[in-house]
Amino acid sequence: MTSDKLQSISRFPVPSLDEMPEDIRARIEAVQEKSGFIPNVFLVLAHRPDEFRAFFAYHDALMEKPGNLTKAEREMIVVATSSANQCQYCVIAHGAILRVRAKNPLIADQVATNYRKAEITEKQKVMLDFAMKVSRQAEFVGEQDFELLKSNGFDEEDIWDIAGISAFFGLSNRMANVTNMVPNPEFYSIGR
Repeated sequence: MTSDKLQSISRFPVPSLDEMPEDIRARIEAVQEKSGFIPNVFLVLAHRPDEFRAFFAYHDALMEKPGNLTKAEREMIVVATSSANQCQYCVIAHGAILRVRAKNPLIADQVATNYRKAEITEKQKVMLDFAMKVSRQAEFVGEQDFELLKSNGFDEEDIWDIAGISAFFGLSNRMANVTNMVPNPEFYSIGR
C-alpha cells in the first residue's frame, strides 16, 4: 500500500507494515491472509502500538470468547450501538461480519437502521435495548434492566458481555470518528 493510500484512511499518521513492531505486523498479515485485505482499523490503530495491543486484546476477550451470546448477537450489539453513535466505519465493517455470522444478507441494514423493526427475536430486541441504554445512557441502568434481561433468559455473565461490548465499541466508535477512519470498500459486498 502506498504512503498516499495509507494517509487517506486516517487524519493521523499511518505507519507502513515494515515500520510496525513485529507482533503487530504479524497480526495484520494474519488478518490479511484470512480476509484477503487489511481492514483499515488495524492500520490506523498501529499508529500507537501499545494502544493497538490493548485494544485488540480487549476486543478479542469480548468478541471471540465462548458464552451464551452468539457471535452474530455480539455483532448485532456492535452494529446497533455504532449506528446510534454515528460511526460509519464500525457500522459498515461490523455489518459485513454480522451478515456473514448470521448468514443473512439483510440483517445488518435492518439492525443499523432500526433494530426494533428488524427480523430478529424479541429476546435479541431486549438485548439491544439494554446495549443501547449502556451506550447512550449508562447512568440510568438499574435493577429493572437486570430483571428484564433475566426474565428473557440472560444471566449475569451475558449482561456483563452486553455491557462490555456496548462500552468497548463506544470507545471504538469515538476513535474511528476522531481519526476519520475510512471503511474498506471490500466490506460493502461481504455477505450480500
